[in-house]
Formats: sequence, C-alpha cells, structure tokens
Amino acid sequence: MPETQSPAPIQTRKRRDLTRFLLVIGLLLLFNFLGQQFFFRLDLTEEKRYTMAEATKELLQKLPQPVTVTVYLDGDFPPSFRRLQQAVRETLNEMQVYGGQNLHYVFIDPSAAGTEQARNAYYATLLKKGLRPTNLGANENGKRVEKIIFPWATVSAGGKEQQVLLLRGNQAAPADVRLNQSIEGLEYEMASAIRRVVPGQRKRIGVVEGHGELSNAEAGDLIGSLSQFYDVFRVNLAQTRPQDLRTLSALVVAKPAGTFSEPEKFKLDQFVTHGGNALFFVDAMRVNLDSASRGGMLSFPIQTNLDDLLFKYGVRVNPDLLLDLNSGVIPLVTGMMGNKPKVEPMPWQFYPLINNFSQHPITRNLDAVYTKFVSSIDTVKAVGIRKTPLLFTSRYTRVLPSPVPVNLNDARLEPNRQLYTSQFKPVGYLLEGQFRSLYANRAEPGTARFQPATSPQDRPAKVLVLSDGDFVRNDVDPKTGRPLRLGFDRLAATEFANRELVLNAVDYMLDESNLISVRSKHITLRPLDKLRVAEERRQWQLLNLVAPLVLLGVFGAVRAWRRKRRYARF
Repeated sequence: MPETQSPAPIQTRKRRDLTRFLLVIGLLLLFNFLGQQFFFRLDLTEEKRYTMAEATKELLQKLPQPVTVTVYLDGDFPPSFRRLQQAVRETLNEMQVYGGQNLHYVFIDPSAAGTEQARNAYYATLLKKGLRPTNLGANENGKRVEKIIFPWATVSAGGKEQQVLLLRGNQAAPADVRLNQSIEGLEYEMASAIRRVVPGQRKRIGVVEGHGELSNAEAGDLIGSLSQFYDVFRVNLAQTRPQDLRTLSALVVAKPAGTFSEPEKFKLDQFVTHGGNALFFVDAMRVNLDSASRGGMLSFPIQTNLDDLLFKYGVRVNPDLLLDLNSGVIPLVTGMMGNKPKVEPMPWQFYPLINNFSQHPITRNLDAVYTKFVSSIDTVKAVGIRKTPLLFTSRYTRVLPSPVPVNLNDARLEPNRQLYTSQFKPVGYLLEGQFRSLYANRAEPGTARFQPATSPQDRPAKVLVLSDGDFVRNDVDPKTGRPLRLGFDRLAATEFANRELVLNAVDYMLDESNLISVRSKHITLRPLDKLRVAEERRQWQLLNLVAPLVLLGVFGAVRAWRRKRRYARF
C-alpha cells in the first residue's frame, strides 16, 4: 500500500517555493533599481569594438542641441557588405546611449522608390548633395550580384549639415580588408561630423604668403576645406606683429618659392616655440615643367632660408628628388590621329603615389596620396622632440642627388628596375614636443634684444613637415577657373587622399579633446575559409537545424526521467 504524505511537509514545501519565488522577484527589482541608478555597459570583445572613447562620450553627453543622422544603407545587401551596415547601426546605437534624446538616427534605402522614375529622381537629389554612389558587386551562391548603393550618412543640426563617407580605407587593399578599415573608422567619422555641426568656438589658422606660396586659386580647396571648421586668414609675416600671430592656433606654409627674411623667420620660430602649431609643405628642389618639356632642365635646390629652422626642430629635407616605380602619370603626345596629336597618360616616376603609412591616427587606414617632385627627409638630434615618420615611398625607389636632370621625354622610356634599389624613404614627419628656439642665446634679428635660452611663454607644439609643396595644390578647372578638389587627378580620374591627410593633421594638432585618437581603433579581421565554407555548407546547415532539436529532446527526456524517479513513490 503506497505511503501517504503528511500535510506538514506539503505545507513546508509550498512555503519554501513561495519564499524562493518572492526572493527571485525581489532580486530582479533590486537589480533593476540599481541599473537605473548606476549606468554601466560591458564589452566582452577582445578589441573592445563596442566601447566608445572618452572623447566621444564627452562630446555626445554635452550635445547642446538635437543631432540627426541619416544613413543611406538600408536594404538587402550581400553578406560581406551587410557587416558594414550592421556596424553602422551598432555604432549609432552605442552613441545614442550617451547622446540620449539629443541624438536621433534613421536608415533610408535610396532604391526603395516604387517606380524607376522616382528612384532616379531621389538618386539625383543625393548627387546634388555630393553623395556619390558605389556599384557594389558580390558573389552569392555562385552568381554575380550588382547593386548601386550610397555608402554615406548625413549629420545635421541647427541648419548645418555634414556628409560622412562610410566606405573608406585603402582602395588597393582587398575588399574585406577595406570594409574592415571602414568599420574601424566609423566612430571617428561619425563623432567628427557631429563635432563639426554643433556650435563651438572656431579656432584661427593662418596661411603664410609673401614668398611665392600657392595662390588663392591653387590653394582654393585647402582654404575652403579648412574654412568649414576654422577661421582661415592669409598672413604676411613681414607685415604681421608677433602679438597678432598669438591669436592663431596654426600656420600653414604651402610651397614657398622665395626666401624668408631673418625677421620673418624669427616670428615663425617664436610662434612655434610659444606653442603654435605649424604645417610645412616645402619643396627642396626647383622644377620648371615648361623647361622640362622643352628639351629638359637641371633641378637645383630652392633657397627658402628655412633649412636651419627645420634642422633645429629635428628634420632635414635633403636636396634630392625621389623616383618611384609606383607613380602617377603625365600627358604626352605619342603620335597623330589624322591631323590631331594623340595624347596618352604615361607613368612619370617623379610623381610617386604614396601608399605606405605609419599607424599614427593621422594616416591610419588612409588611401593613397599623390606627390610631385618629392624629396627624402632625415632626422637630426633635437632634445625633447618626438619624431614620427608618416609617409614612405615604395620598396622600388631611386634617389637622385642635386643637380637632377628632369626631362618629360624620359617618360617614354622603360625604367631600369635595377636602379630602383632604395626602399621606403620617409617624405613626411610629425614633430611633437617643446621646441627650442633657433635664436636662443642670440640677438633678435635687426635688433639688439637678447633672446634667452628659455622663455616663460614656451609651450609644447606640433610641427608637420612634408617635402612636397604640390601636396596641397589643387588643379584649376580651365573652363570655369574654379579649384578642383584637392587630390583629384584628372588624367587618372581618381581622387587621392591628400585632402583627408591634411584635415586629419590639423584635427590632430588643434583638437584638444583628442578625438582623432579614435582613428587608432583596431578590429582584428578573422576571415572564414571560403573554399571550406562552400564545400561543407550543407553539413553545417544540417548541424544547425538538427543539433538544437536533439539537445531539446535529450533535455526533455532527462527531465521526465528525473521527475518520474522523484515522485514515483508518491
């Protein structure tokens, strides 16, 4: 005869279960209360890919007005590109946590219009905003898929709008690597655009003139690009008082062809030693293309009188020219078509394409840049100055010391690869630290005032030196006279990253929040074996479908067996 359980143990078990239930509910309420009082997020990824930088958090938490981000990446994409789409959404979700009610975002599919006419009209609207489409191609299940996409986002606030290109990185890299580089830069690109549309105090930048520097048309895109975020002025050092220079945060010296006087150089020196930042885009050698096209010329060093100043700061721009097999092109007449000359682009080794960069935030994940008649740079001893090389030529480089023969007709000849034995010559340096004055323990030029070794006004500064004055010179449209975008090469129909590098350098120098350090974010690429995926696809699909059902069945059987064994005696 089966035993009967007394009412006392049954009542005890009920009270115990009820106590456990109430305890669980109480703990859930307590955790919910603590979660509302103390905000925290856990990022368990190895690279901390979901962790916002402190500079980004501070920017978002202090937004003075609502900011709207419109992303044109909605829709169905191939798996490889869907990763970028998801990364954009995750980045904005994380930003919204810190931006709160002042940050809104929306995803739009530009191809979602019901008719082709409406879709083309919307495409035209985006093109007017400067959003250039990309023809996306991918292989899906052995089929080639083509789709027009707009890898852009628009950040707007208070009537101001900033366009953000989401697909960046090195175009020479494989597609998956470039997508990964784009994902690494998402936080910086978004945060930088937000910073530019919200109101704030604009810093002042001076562009030096008076020594044959680039004209307003030749530096039009540089000045226009900087003017979007800073107040930019032309500065004549001979006519500017030192106290007026102190109101500037940076000076740009762009391709000087003449000589700096000693009083002008003294003002420049005092600006840097007292904490002003400077960007030098200087040529070491003088080249006249008109002479080079008419039988050739000899290139000699340019006398700008800046060599000793840069030497004191820690670098020497050498009087040589670098030739690189990885180069741009020049137009040359190669024959006649009827009664008209036939013009073709020919490789010109004096125009190196730089695609080797350091991992510094200024140049990380940067696309190739275009240089013309660039020289090598060496470093010299400068106490307390940190020297970071930023740009390097390729492994197939040739160094020609002064004087250098330059003849455009040499582009018709096949280069002798055995002569290109130099490798990775640095052509750009970033200098950081407390610079010592060139005029320390000397009299100020033109006066008897003695300059001490140190001054109470001395402050740390940053100096960028790039041995190519043409790096910041844009082409000018011959029909309209308007400047083209900096870095755009009409012959190759390609836009290089010169403009981006300069803006990154200025941001690095002038952004006190150090937001550009976000560009150092690294996400490890862990690609799958595509061949193995294709071969084992079916078995992995079956495993994913069957294994959960089997585990669920095993769990149910074990649980039923335990209950039967536990309660069988009742």
